[in-house]
Amino acid sequence: MIEYKVSTHGAELQSLQCDGREYLWHGDPKYWGRRSPILFPMVGKVYGGSFRVDGKEYPMGQHGFARDSEFAFDGERYVLAGCSLEKYPYNFELSVKYRVDGRRFVAEWEVLNIDSRDIHFQLGAHPALMLPDYHEEDPVHGYLQCFDASGRIVKQPMLSHGLDGGYLTELDAPVPMPVDEDGLLTITGDTFAIDTFMLENGSVKSVTLLDKNRKPYITVGSDQTEAYGIWAPHKSGCPFVCLEPWCGITDIVGFDGDISERYLNHRLAPGKKFEFTYWIEIA
Repeated sequence: MIEYKVSTHGAELQSLQCDGREYLWHGDPKYWGRRSPILFPMVGKVYGGSFRVDGKEYPMGQHGFARDSEFAFDGERYVLAGCSLEKYPYNFELSVKYRVDGRRFVAEWEVLNIDSRDIHFQLGAHPALMLPDYHEEDPVHGYLQCFDASGRIVKQPMLSHGLDGGYLTELDAPVPMPVDEDGLLTITGDTFAIDTFMLENGSVKSVTLLDKNRKPYITVGSDQTEAYGIWAPHKSGCPFVCLEPWCGITDIVGFDGDISERYLNHRLAPGKKFEFTYWIEIA
């Protein structure tokens, strides 16, 4: 049986248990002080620390501001009704509903445009999952395996861009993720020296964390995934990995265009809704 807890701060998941076992990272700031932040209205970084709307610049931190905002709970949904227009010049409503379906925890997000003009945004999930039976001295802490929209293993996940300071860099050719013949990425103490694996082009819709015996443990996915991020702090003793389906991605190095021109930007007309659902399934 799945049980969960949520904070109104960031509408962030605080605990995810099944049959008494905790699956979610507990937020120790020694490694990472968050647990499952909501990324909105940006995924990743905006180049130079600001974005532009109609020629005006707006400062924006990594992954946007929803994760640090206070949501109201109406008994069913966690709701963020706009923000300072000096921070993000659009009127919007972001709401979040959590539910359980068997061994799946499901998060349903909705962006509503309550402005008189189109709004532009990205959004994504960032849950941190505990590595099963983690012991720092073990040479292998588990494995990761990617799947496409039909549930088939992606044998050679491709990185379409490199990373430079958290921004995308252009590559002459896609680079394969370092997986074995079964499409398994081995998790060791140095796997995330690269920082983040960013899998683009919608080829990967879900990722499964397997234990040290290659047995499936937990899966995070979304049919709407445009890019998938896989990250953990490159710190000795880090006992978790973040599996992140995104509708959006960090800026390309040197980008200085309008928000409407950002890579994997979403445009929403007045009165319209954008719905995004992702799930965490426990094996």
